[in-house]
Order: sequence, then C-alpha cells, then structure tokens
Amino acid sequence: MTIALQYTNVTVNDVDEALAFYRDGLGLEVQNDVASGDHRWVTLGSAAQPGLGIVISDPHAGRSQADGDAMQELLAKGVLPMLVFRSDDVDALFEKVSASGAEVLQEPIDQAWGPRDCAFRDPSGNTVRISQMLAA
Repeated sequence: MTIALQYTNVTVNDVDEALAFYRDGLGLEVQNDVASGDHRWVTLGSAAQPGLGIVISDPHAGRSQADGDAMQELLAKGVLPMLVFRSDDVDALFEKVSASGAEVLQEPIDQAWGPRDCAFRDPSGNTVRISQMLAA
C-alpha cells in the first residue's frame, strides 16, 4: 500500500495576482483552471513532482459565507500555514522570484540545521520558503 500527497490548497485574495507569483515567479505550471460562479480554482504543479497539485483559490471559493469570512480574516493576519518548496539552486530561484517583484522576507542564507533557504510573501501575505539541501 502507498500513500502520496495529491493536492494542497493555498488561499489567496486574488487568483490572478497569485498566478503572477506562483506561475511567473516560482515557475510552476498551470494544470487546471476552473471557474465556478464568482470563484475560481487554479491548480499548479511542477515536472519535478508529477501528480502533486497546488490549488490556489479565494477565501470564499467552496465555503459558506461565514467560513469564507473566517478564512479571509486569517489570511489578512498572515497566519495561514506557510509553503516550503525545495530547489536544487535556491540562489538562482531567489533571483528569479525577486525579479518578479515579490516581497523578500529573507535572502538566501545557510541555516545551522543544514539547508540554504530564503523566504518571500506571496501577494496575499502567505509565507513561502525555498530550501536547498547542501552537500554534507
């Protein structure tokens, strides 16, 4: 028996703004773009991890008004869970994401526990870290 992560969800204020960060900045590929009424879900992925999708949507997509309002409040506070990506060249990816205009939280540094990493905020305020394991 196997188990693998298929989708993870990222709540954003504006899907088009988020696409500029996740697709154009990070280099993820759009796998699916689904409209539903006033809402939209976009699934992004990477050839490095086929079968894994990152679904971006607004706080009210697929939720009740009350639940969407609660998600919007958490998003506005910047307290939703962060995403951590892995890269084989964190410095090059940092330059690419920085050039897209993303808010830099941390430039690439070697961490005491092993990786070299950096951090950004997406346009909605979600924290996104990029990590590279260094040779031992």
